[in-house]
Amino acid sequence: MSQSRSTISILALLLATTASGQEVLKPIDPNDGWKLASQKNGITIYARVRAGSPIKEFKAVGEIDAPTPVVYAVIADFENYPRFMPYTTECRLLKREGDATIGYQRLSPKIVADRDYALRVRSKSWPSGDGTAYLNWWTAANEHAPPEKPGVVRVKVCDGGWLLEPNGANKTRATYSVYTDTGGLIPPFVANHASQIGIPRLFEAVRTQARNPKYKTAAARIDNQ
Repeated sequence: MSQSRSTISILALLLATTASGQEVLKPIDPNDGWKLASQKNGITIYARVRAGSPIKEFKAVGEIDAPTPVVYAVIADFENYPRFMPYTTECRLLKREGDATIGYQRLSPKIVADRDYALRVRSKSWPSGDGTAYLNWWTAANEHAPPEKPGVVRVKVCDGGWLLEPNGANKTRATYSVYTDTGGLIPPFVANHASQIGIPRLFEAVRTQARNPKYKTAAARIDNQ
């Protein structure tokens, strides 16, 4: 694809996505307030403070040794998250709503009470470089969540997404973005530290899961859709 056609595709995508999806697509720019937070195991994490909030927003970039459709198949395997995603104890689809899926998720961070929330997730893809790029982005949709449970803290804000871009035929450049209030009475510095620790574990879980042969089959189905 020519550079001009690629630029047109990205512009069209930006026009079609919500503000949250556009934020995931934006490259890291220090002029936007992003500062380097950590760099380890091939994962670079940036953080910035949102106006009026002590909770930081994070964006992480790392390479995954798998074709982009395979990585996307891992990310899309929502209902199996309890088997491989850190802290995740429950995931289930609640409903489909147009081009979005709404799912419920419960986390068990161990050091604090369980957290839960419902998310509205949207997906897009477009030709890019050696293959196809994929974008998943989400916002809270707790109006569809089951009633709150005793001992489980309902997270009110959770915005984020995955941008998966081919980096050659068999590698993926993954960008993960997240901003969440964490829920409960956790001091902001603790919440920020927990997010920074949790992101590398998330990447490692996806890297490990992408080696499972079943995702090659799932990726083939995605490519044929």
